[in-house]
Amino acid sequence: MIVKPATRTESVQEYYFSRKLAQIDKMRREGASIINLGIGSPDQMPSENTINALISESGKPGSHGYQSYTGIPALRKAFADWYKKYFRVDLDPEGEILPLMGSKEGIMHISMAFVNPGDEVLVPDPGYPTYTSVTNLVGGIVRKYDLNEKTGWMPDLDSLEKENLEKVKLMWINYPHMPTGTKGSLELYFRLVKFAAKHSILLCNDNPYSFILNKEYLSILSVEGAKEIALELNSLSKSQNMAGWRIGMVAGHRDYIREVLKVKSNMDSGMFLGLQAAAVEALNAPESWYDNVNDVYAKRRRIVEEIMDLLKCRFNREQVGLFVWGAIPDEIKSCEEYVENILQKTHVFITPGFIFGNNGERYIRISLCATEEKLREAKERLIDFVNIGYSVIGIQ
Repeated sequence: MIVKPATRTESVQEYYFSRKLAQIDKMRREGASIINLGIGSPDQMPSENTINALISESGKPGSHGYQSYTGIPALRKAFADWYKKYFRVDLDPEGEILPLMGSKEGIMHISMAFVNPGDEVLVPDPGYPTYTSVTNLVGGIVRKYDLNEKTGWMPDLDSLEKENLEKVKLMWINYPHMPTGTKGSLELYFRLVKFAAKHSILLCNDNPYSFILNKEYLSILSVEGAKEIALELNSLSKSQNMAGWRIGMVAGHRDYIREVLKVKSNMDSGMFLGLQAAAVEALNAPESWYDNVNDVYAKRRRIVEEIMDLLKCRFNREQVGLFVWGAIPDEIKSCEEYVENILQKTHVFITPGFIFGNNGERYIRISLCATEEKLREAKERLIDFVNIGYSVIGIQ
C-alpha cells in the first residue's frame, strides 16, 4: 500500500459479520449448503401497500431528483403519528423528527455531532458493536458498562454513580436489548433520564426491536423531561421488514435534531422520494399487520428454542426481538471454537456472543430470520452432530 490509511482506521476492524459472510460465501461457492442463523435480516415481505407505493412513485417523472435533507412532510408526519399511536409520545414533525438512511447511520451522525476527541461514551457490554466502533472512529473513548444475568441485563446505575463521570458525554442504551432480548421498562427509563440529567450526559436509546414478539411498546421519550437529555433512534428495518431499504429516524429536542442535521446534510443528498412514499405506507399499516408478522416469528421461535435445548443452552423464554440468546454449557472450552466447529461440521452458522462484548463470551445467539423448513433442517443437522459425541465441539 503506497498511501497510508488514516490513523482512525487503526481503531476499528472490519465488521465481524462482513468477514463471516465472506467466509460463508466462499464455502457456498465450494459446494456447501450453509444455513445462516446468524444475522437478523428479516426475510418476510413489507406490506403490499408499501411495495405498491414504491412502484407508483418510481413511475413518476418528478420523483428522481434530489430531496430535502429533512425528508418530505408526509414522512415526518407518519413517524409522528406512529409514535403517538404506539408509544404515546407527542413529536413535532417540523423539528423533533429527522428521517435517516437507516438508524446505523444515525449512530454515526449523533456521535459526530456530539462527541469530541477525548470525550467518554458509555457503551453496553454486551451490546451492538457499532456503538464501540463509531466512538473509536470519532476519537471518543469507549467506556463499557456491564450488563449481565445478575442484573437482568440492566445497567447498574448505583455502581455508575460511584464512578467519576465528568468526561462522559454520551450513553448508549438499547431496549428491547440486542443481543439478549431483554425488555425495557418505564421504571428503568425514569432512572436513566434522572441519571443522565444529573450528569449532563446525552442519553441515546436505539429502539428498532419494539414490535418483534412484543406488545409493550416503550420509548424513552415518554418519560417527563426526556427530550431535554435524550434522543431516540428507530428503524423500519426490523419492524416493517425493510432492512435493505435503509430507512430510519432520530427523534428528540429540536436543538439536538438541528445539530444532527448539520452532520447529516454534509453526508448525503436526501432519500429517494419513492422510498419515502413507501415508508409512509409502511408506518400506516394496521396493528393486525404486525400481528401476522409475529405469528410467523412465534412459530419459528419454538423451533429455535428446541435447538437451544438440544445444545443444552440455558435461555430466558421471556426475551423478545429477532433472536434467542442462550448460555452455553459450562463444559465447553471456547464459544468461538464451538460455533466454528458447528459451522464446519454441520454447515449451520450461529453467532458467538463474544462479538457483543466480554459479557457475551459464554453465550450464543440464533436468529429467527429463517423459514420453519430451514430451522427444522438446521435442527436435524445438529441432532446428528450432537449424536456423534461432544468431543468434536470443544467439550472436555
